Amino acid sequence: MENNRLIFHIDVNSAFLSWESVYRLSLDPQAQDLRLIPSAVGGDASKRHGIILAKSTPAKKYGVTTGEPITQALKKCPQLLVVPSHFELYTAYSENLIRILEEYTPDIEKFSIDEAFLDMTETIHLFGGPLDTADRIRERIKNELGFTVNIGIAPNKLLAKMASDFRKPDLTHTLFYEEVASKMWPLSIRELFFVGSSAQKKMESIGIHTIGQLAGYDVNLLKTLLGDKYAVLIHQYANGIDNDPVAAKEPVNKGYGNSITLSKDVSDYETANQVLLSLSETVGARLRTGHVLCSCICVELKDWEFRNISHQMTLDTPTDSTQVIYQNACRLLKEFWDQTPVRLIGVRATKINDNSYCQMSLFETEQSQKMKDLEKTVDQLRSKYGTDIIKRASFLQKDSIVDHAAGKAKHLNKNGKHQ
Repeated sequence: MENNRLIFHIDVNSAFLSWESVYRLSLDPQAQDLRLIPSAVGGDASKRHGIILAKSTPAKKYGVTTGEPITQALKKCPQLLVVPSHFELYTAYSENLIRILEEYTPDIEKFSIDEAFLDMTETIHLFGGPLDTADRIRERIKNELGFTVNIGIAPNKLLAKMASDFRKPDLTHTLFYEEVASKMWPLSIRELFFVGSSAQKKMESIGIHTIGQLAGYDVNLLKTLLGDKYAVLIHQYANGIDNDPVAAKEPVNKGYGNSITLSKDVSDYETANQVLLSLSETVGARLRTGHVLCSCICVELKDWEFRNISHQMTLDTPTDSTQVIYQNACRLLKEFWDQTPVRLIGVRATKINDNSYCQMSLFETEQSQKMKDLEKTVDQLRSKYGTDIIKRASFLQKDSIVDHAAGKAKHLNKNGKHQ
């Protein structure tokens, strides 16, 4: 089945910087094009966001990297022009991009603000050959929206994403199965999607330096180094195997979420689990306030290099319990995180059901019912006297990285849009 699939991955080149440039030029055609000079989009240096969010190609030649502190980037390139970010503006450009892509297939997955997957399997015959179609999409985006994209073409999402990361900017690349050995296997294992710096170091310590070496390694030996599920996953990826469908995630995963940008990078499970508990507190409380249950839990991470990864699981029984959300979030984290330092952690509860029509669990215990009653009582106390009236003991420690109910809440409405 996978052999018959045709997937496009669209990746905006230097997204934030490109969108900032396009906007400035729309206001003043004579303005300096940020893409042509050493420049970068940076966060607020007075807060945690004083880092480089995106850089121009000329800035890259000076060694400026995404995710590094602005002060460090200026030492490398004193003439670097750093401009503030405007996320509402970037969201608008992202939506304009999706509107164009929707003309080519209804099967679109918005992977991030500047990336999307298109399943072209059923519609490619309407437009011509894959390469010609991808090139026309690139030209349309450049002409109509003013910025450029890379497009990867492959039989699955993994290979399409890997292909779009090949030489940039404004190019189309293919990565079909017969091309994996020549195009992907020679690359460093760090280039493989889902491989972070921690996993890279562990694999290099046993002589695995390239994706090809990983592909040929004994997966059972790999499990002892990286854990069963993660080892199997990246071993499959190294061999070009990925059966994940292209899914329109916003409408499907409407729900309740919470995330937090941390005051310092986190690389240990104990601290990360405490963050998950804080986030689960607010997500669970909102589910109970809305009188709804969730059937799916998702954990999202953004590492120090701004690489986004996520993992989700479907629950046997829908829930609104903070404890259940937290326990499953911790389990997910253990399965897919290689302890590469992360700067953002998020928890989402999706596949929402009206709890009036939810089937009762046959495995409900007296203890779990007592936990539900306790959580409802805590909700009532916080509603009446304020969120801080009652806290878990683990959040009373002075060295706690987060408060007991931290993060930026996200509530998706019935149309899958943020409220």
